[in-house]
Amino acid sequence: MKSFDIILGDITKIKADAIVNAANTTLLGGGGVDGAIHRAAGPELLTECWALHGCATGEAKITKGYRLPAKYVIHTPGPIWQGGTHHEADLLKNSYMNSLGLADAHRCRTVAFPSISTGVYHFPLDQASGIAIHAIREFLAYSLYVEKVTMVCFDEVTKAAYEKVLEK
Repeated sequence: MKSFDIILGDITKIKADAIVNAANTTLLGGGGVDGAIHRAAGPELLTECWALHGCATGEAKITKGYRLPAKYVIHTPGPIWQGGTHHEADLLKNSYMNSLGLADAHRCRTVAFPSISTGVYHFPLDQASGIAIHAIREFLAYSLYVEKVTMVCFDEVTKAAYEKVLEK
């Protein structure tokens, strides 16, 4: 039975086959969830990320989880909000779909996401939550291995936005 949950929490503490990192295109760490994941995983994550030579917006790359309770970290740079006229919605959907595709290819059964692009990239939360939930549900309908996806929200405002979309 496939499932999708929304919780309040710290993604670096989530036990899952894979957690998703809302990365920047360098994959070399940064602020917000990206920095938190790099700090929690330890220096080995940065070393492996150097070898990946970055990642385009909307694409995804995978590394080991190192000191995290997750086996893998899937890194995906979400789009920076530019008013909605630069394919931001498509790029955000691609971030979710490509991350889930990598998880499926690595036979992950459980995947945890942060709210991609809604922090320092300023993607409007109401739009981003709808795109994320639609993409996750679409993927779960045909995934081979992914059975459970958890949206790990950093704060109550984000959690409420995702729950509002899920209720519709």
